[in-house]
Amino acid sequence: MTIVFLFIGIGLVLAVCIFLNQTQFGKNPDRVYFEVARNSPNFIDGEFRNQIPTPLFTDDSSVFSVIMKSLFTKPDRLVPAMPLPSVKTDLRSLVRDKDIVIWLGHSSYYLQLAGKRILIDPVLSPYASPFFLFNRAFEGTNVYQVSDMPDIDYLLITHDHWDHLDYPTVKMLESRVGKVICGLGVGFHLLEWGYPADKIVEADWFTRLKNPEGVDIHVLPARHFSGRGLVRNRTLWVSYALVSPKRRIFVSGDTGYGPHLKQIGETLGRFDLTILENGQYDKRWAYIHMMPEETAQAAVEIGAKALLPAHSGKFAISNHVWKDPFIRLARASYDKPYKLLTPVIGEPVYLEDEKQIFSHWWEKCE
Repeated sequence: MTIVFLFIGIGLVLAVCIFLNQTQFGKNPDRVYFEVARNSPNFIDGEFRNQIPTPLFTDDSSVFSVIMKSLFTKPDRLVPAMPLPSVKTDLRSLVRDKDIVIWLGHSSYYLQLAGKRILIDPVLSPYASPFFLFNRAFEGTNVYQVSDMPDIDYLLITHDHWDHLDYPTVKMLESRVGKVICGLGVGFHLLEWGYPADKIVEADWFTRLKNPEGVDIHVLPARHFSGRGLVRNRTLWVSYALVSPKRRIFVSGDTGYGPHLKQIGETLGRFDLTILENGQYDKRWAYIHMMPEETAQAAVEIGAKALLPAHSGKFAISNHVWKDPFIRLARASYDKPYKLLTPVIGEPVYLEDEKQIFSHWWEKCE
């Protein structure tokens, strides 16, 4: 029996190794790259660190216990009971000199700014995980495909988690992307997936990528973590500020609430639009994701004129009711000095139109 169990154990280990070796997991930076990464003040003892202490969990939970609970405990209304509304705008037909933002679901956005086409964290697959059965998109939310995308000047990746860096989407986009902007180390995944090195621009926090053609890209901090497999924090998670002669846009990526948000606001001034994470929160991981009330406060501290919520409305990664992020943020925004923008997936937000009105569409959905 001992020999039988030994062979079973060896078989399981080999199966896991084979599974984790799939191309979709990407590739972590090598030892040579770590010598380069040591020049970053954010790379300490072989891994990237947040600006302030950030435990993954607020209690004694483990990754395994959280996964097991999510698999076997399904709260009511985690997923909508009906298809969610959407509008499929023809992205290729949009006039390029119009500054527009279009939510593609979850944390994926298409932007036009100063004539540039920008795509942020595109996840156009019907699921956001290594397994097609898990983390599937809500019905009605996966309306865009890679074939719908026009040529992209800048592909921005905030970090390498599955719901932000989608292998099939990014792989198929390669021929249509001019440059990829990402945090330190993330480029190793892209190289593994066929992107040429001259297309990839990696940057550390507080890096300004100056563009004489009109859109400066600031790579900025977030409070989160990274990793697509068993190894964490070998690549850097980032937020972005996009600054054109007319407009300033901030994109948080995944982040917990922290002093970096106020610091960014004080450093770069008021933003015409902030796109902040608002969803997939839980008291157990309150340091790495914001509660909706914190999202509202962060928008104030960063100096937002308008707030567009992200990280909700397409996938159920946490155990809150699917529409709660919208309900709570709308309530928290009631007396705030910014305008809350709530388009449906695919609905254009025209940045020059400050009077554009959006519905509370989730109120009609169950």
